[in-house]
Amino acid sequence: MFRRVADFQKAWEQEKSSTLKVLRALTDASLAQSVTKDDRTLGRLAWHLATTPGEMMERTGLKVAGPSHDSPPPASVGAIVAAYETASKAVADGVSGWTDAALEVEDDMYGEKWPRGLTLQALVSHQAHHRGQMTVLMRQAGLKVPGVYGPAREEWTTYRMQPPAV
Repeated sequence: MFRRVADFQKAWEQEKSSTLKVLRALTDASLAQSVTKDDRTLGRLAWHLATTPGEMMERTGLKVAGPSHDSPPPASVGAIVAAYETASKAVADGVSGWTDAALEVEDDMYGEKWPRGLTLQALVSHQAHHRGQMTVLMRQAGLKVPGVYGPAREEWTTYRMQPPAV
C-alpha cells in the first residue's frame, strides 16, 4: 500500500514505461492471439490495461481521461497505445493533486472499503499481472518480448551474457 504520493508517482512512472514497452511490441495482427477461443485475446488484454485506470480511479472520485471500461477494443496497436498514454498520464496528473493523507481515505472498491493507497497498489499490481499474461501470448504470436524487470531471453546478449538454461 502506498503511503506517500511521491512513492506512487515514482512507481507509476516505472510501471507505465514497462507497460508501454510491452504494448509497443505488439502488432495489429497479434491482437487476435489467444490461448483458446474462450480466453481473452492479446488485444483485449492490452485494451483492458488502457481502460482500467479510468474505471478504478473513478471509484476514488478521480476523473481520468481515456476510454470507457466497456468500450470495444480497437483493431490497431496505435490506438491502444494512445489510449493507454492518455489514461496513465491522467492518473499521474490526478494523483499529484492528492496529499499523503488522502491515501488513507477509504472508497468503495468492488463491494469493499479500500484506502486509496491500496487502490493505487492494486492498479500497479494489476498492470504487472496482465503484462505477464501478455508476454506469454506474445511468444505464442511469434513476437519479441521486451524485458521489463530484467532482460528477456533475446536481450541477454546485449549484456554480453548467455540466457539462463531452460
